[in-house]
Amino acid sequence: MVTSYLRFEPDASFGVISSNSNLLWLPRSSSSSASAGQVIVGALESVIVWDIKKGEKVHKWNEIEIKVEVSCIAKHDDDIFAVGYSDGSIRVWDAKTGSIIVSFNGHKTAISALKFDPSGTRLASGSRDSNIIVWDLISEVGLYRLRSHKDQITGLEFIASMGDDVEMVIDEDMTASNWLISTSKDGFIKLWDLASQHCIETHAAHRGECWALTLNNGVCMTAGGESELKIWELNVKNGGDGNRLKVQGVLLRQSKERAAGIAFHPSAPFVACHGADRAVEVWRIRSAEEVKKSVNRKLRRRKEKLAAKGEEVNEKDNLEDITEHDVTEIYVPFVIVRTPARVRSMDWACTTPDFQKKDTLQIVVSLSSNCVELYTITVPPQHKKNSPPPEYNRLYALDLPGHRTDVRSLALSSDDTMLATASNGSLKVWNVKTTNCIRTFDCGYALCSTFLPGDSILVVGTKSGQIEMFDVASSALLDTIDAHDGALWSLQVSPDGKSLVTGSADKSVKFWNFRIVQEEIPGTRRTIPRMKLQHTRTLELTDDVLSLRQSPDGKYIAVSLLDNTIKVFFVDTLKFFLNLYGHKLPVLSMDISHDSKLLISCSADKNIKIWGLDFGDCHRSIFAHQDSIMAIQFEPNSHYFFSASKDRLIKYWDGDKFENIQKLEGHHSEIWAIAIANSGEFVVSAAHDRSIRIWQQTDDPIFLEEEREKELEELYESTLINSLDGPEGSGEKESDEVTTAAAGKQTVETLVAGERIVEALDLGVADIDLLEEHDIMKKNNPNAAPPSRNAVFVALDNIAAERYVLDVLEKIKASQLQDALLLLPFEKVLSLLRFINMWAEKGWNITLASRILFFLIRLYHRQIITNEIMRPMLSSVREHLRGAIQRQKDELGYNIAGLKYIRRAYDEGHTKEFLDEEEHKKDEERSLKKRVFTTI
Repeated sequence: MVTSYLRFEPDASFGVISSNSNLLWLPRSSSSSASAGQVIVGALESVIVWDIKKGEKVHKWNEIEIKVEVSCIAKHDDDIFAVGYSDGSIRVWDAKTGSIIVSFNGHKTAISALKFDPSGTRLASGSRDSNIIVWDLISEVGLYRLRSHKDQITGLEFIASMGDDVEMVIDEDMTASNWLISTSKDGFIKLWDLASQHCIETHAAHRGECWALTLNNGVCMTAGGESELKIWELNVKNGGDGNRLKVQGVLLRQSKERAAGIAFHPSAPFVACHGADRAVEVWRIRSAEEVKKSVNRKLRRRKEKLAAKGEEVNEKDNLEDITEHDVTEIYVPFVIVRTPARVRSMDWACTTPDFQKKDTLQIVVSLSSNCVELYTITVPPQHKKNSPPPEYNRLYALDLPGHRTDVRSLALSSDDTMLATASNGSLKVWNVKTTNCIRTFDCGYALCSTFLPGDSILVVGTKSGQIEMFDVASSALLDTIDAHDGALWSLQVSPDGKSLVTGSADKSVKFWNFRIVQEEIPGTRRTIPRMKLQHTRTLELTDDVLSLRQSPDGKYIAVSLLDNTIKVFFVDTLKFFLNLYGHKLPVLSMDISHDSKLLISCSADKNIKIWGLDFGDCHRSIFAHQDSIMAIQFEPNSHYFFSASKDRLIKYWDGDKFENIQKLEGHHSEIWAIAIANSGEFVVSAAHDRSIRIWQQTDDPIFLEEEREKELEELYESTLINSLDGPEGSGEKESDEVTTAAAGKQTVETLVAGERIVEALDLGVADIDLLEEHDIMKKNNPNAAPPSRNAVFVALDNIAAERYVLDVLEKIKASQLQDALLLLPFEKVLSLLRFINMWAEKGWNITLASRILFFLIRLYHRQIITNEIMRPMLSSVREHLRGAIQRQKDELGYNIAGLKYIRRAYDEGHTKEFLDEEEHKKDEERSLKKRVFTTI
């Protein structure tokens, strides 16, 4: 009989406030006066919208199929957000509905830069594969791929040119954005002409890598790997070749770390830059009048010094370095905002004009310690040279929903309603159902933790060897006990719930009894009961204790040592019983089954060993993971167990059959700890990525043979996609000379779509040929029986073959259609052209038919023009398509004329003309007659 198991699925993920992507600021709306604004951050595979004032999660954008980490976010008009992921995919989200509008796949590696054009109809994306792709959001296709950089793209900006009277307009609503600026880690800044799809200028931005780019009012600023910022002047319209982008000057940062981000303030004359350190530097941009005064003052002082020395004043030699074009005169240091941790990303927290305060600036920063902070900077009314730097303070901090450091220990309450997570410096208690943090304690460097019976007290073992006891209800530290001289690696409550066992790096195991002591309240005679730990026994060992477990029957205690062995002792007499050896590296965790018959151990040697506690024999040694196994635990009342490793996987095992049941993938870095519910209904895991994940047991059964087949299919698909993604598979040759290429990438979805098209074409052609043969037969024999069509057409109510093929193509996403058509062999292209002719003749979905036709002609142009047999078909397609397009054009023109008429009629009845009051008064005064006074 085939054994079936129940599947575990990801249920919840929390604990991450922000991850490695950039953050964006959303100002509060006039309707939500209680909010100070919202922050959009990437949280591993999700995008979270936080209310910075309340510290609450407003929205969470995620799909089940998304398994990769968010790497970049860009916005357009506070409603549309483009999110780039580490696998090279891009998804455009609607902020109001929290749903995906369109998905793109074109890059091979993580997205590093995203930028909307001012009209919001195009999106430029840059990746670590050094390619730039421009996407059309209306038709949902990739327009072209730009290749010229040799390393990761770090910045993208659209430049829009307008009429003759306006030389340069940046970041305003317009219809044409024909220029693009890009920077890369190769140290170059490039100017692209999107009309011709070519790079027209390349400049060496910095001596090393170029890490950031920003634009504002015709001024471009780049940040390099050193402590310099370079200012560029843009003159796209009137500049000649090589002069459209010119260096204006260099600013020096105080920090010596590489720059990571730079941004102009949207409305105020300020610019901010942060590096890979704990500071954000802010510069103030002087007005033209201030610059002129400063330059004149410096010139006057220079002349006075030269006159005092008796030297002749020569403007060419002595005064040449003092000009109004010096960037150090325009950009002056304003303030340096110091943060408690390294800054990952920053953005200006700009409020709407109704709420904007002129005397303050606000900056929101995402820190590497898994928190988001908002700082307020006071702007003085007058800027004087010797005035002290402006004051700044932290207004809001978003830090409660996550730990600052990695979670090293997990503990569940007896009723599985509370979860305790312990890290270096903090202990948090979570509600398992709502995943809300209900308690936060300050603690030492926690290594292990557990709930005491009754779930009202938490015990934490620290790296300094102390035992810390916390009361969950009162949020108070009850006691701190100096239990060991070394790190306290493991602790466990005895099966009878009356004692506690601790193991430490000081080579000892200590036994503690729970004791209730009546303590006097200072200043009174009243007493209150307090829980105390009383040390009863000590087991001395020969090496550091890394883990310990007591058997559920209370008979044995197993201790793993630093010498790679496991020693088993009798609990009552502490006499030696068994020595389990076989691991090549220290055992990091172990557990004993509910019936006290099996002991499982995991080690840094990547192996799991299953031991029998009766004789100490090794039942099986399993090479389980690709890296050190950090935690292992039995499922309650069974011999199934879970293991967690640094290879980012949690595996579900059968301890009797020694088989892997399921792999749980979801974490993005090393897993440190797991905890299994006492009911066995869910598993909790914590990892280096700061996430805490709950895996819920479902009613879906697992069959091992099906799981193995699924793994082989995934391996085959990944191998196939990698072969298609290469230059040979895609038909494109990577060359330094080729700067423009098609934007596309083969994925599992496009492969499946291509197979569906081929299958539909085969069925459609066979059905049409069958019906044509029947028509010929019917001419000779009018009573001929109708042909037996394919079961697919019969099931679809005898649908026509051409309608069936069209339905298949309409169900394919627009962003995947071109990549799917690339998989068609040329003979299938001929069949598809035959159906396009039928659709054009009947006027079915002319837009889709035209799009497919033009793509196929562009792709197979040489084969088509050399095939004389196709000429009649192409002529028929052209004739029918032109007629259908003309009909649509006439219909569209009629509708536009009707809409214009309705608009004019509406304006006549609803539009009012507003006059300038001052101009109206002037006109009335001119029309009045002057008063004449009579002289007597």
